[in-house]
Amino acid sequence: MSNDWTTRAETRADIPAVRAIELAAFDTPLEADLVDALRADEAWIDGLSVVAARPDGTPAGHALLTRCHIGDVPALCLGPVAVLPEHQGTGAGAAAVRAALRAAADRGEKYVVVLGHPSYYPRFGFTRASAHGIGVTIDVPDEALMALALDPGHPLPAGTVRYAAPFGI
Repeated sequence: MSNDWTTRAETRADIPAVRAIELAAFDTPLEADLVDALRADEAWIDGLSVVAARPDGTPAGHALLTRCHIGDVPALCLGPVAVLPEHQGTGAGAAAVRAALRAAADRGEKYVVVLGHPSYYPRFGFTRASAHGIGVTIDVPDEALMALALDPGHPLPAGTVRYAAPFGI
């Protein structure tokens, strides 16, 4: 499988493919339903739902950034990140994440948080959020909540992450 993925912002035509990716990548429809709910929420930011596409243009991976806050400071939440099972381990997810983070930085966004696998996200620069005084209102393993400053000139703020309503947190 190729590690040379084409990445681009999700288009309206990609919505069914993105849902199929989420459904195939996870055991339940919760993540697919979350993405659909976020599309209808004020936390949605056009251009920050990114697909990694096969050579024929069909999406195989997806990464989503939506608005959240660290305390009162605007930030982004990364997730879900999903890849079709037959393309997992090929770099599709990493390509989508990198492209989404690049797009966010290009828009002037400064901070991103992720609740995910502690062995996966550090490759993108994420570090343990608690080391920066960042927490959440639910019980999660300390190493699973990570944060990233997209601009080194703006250190991460401390505070509690406030997620968009569809997250239910």
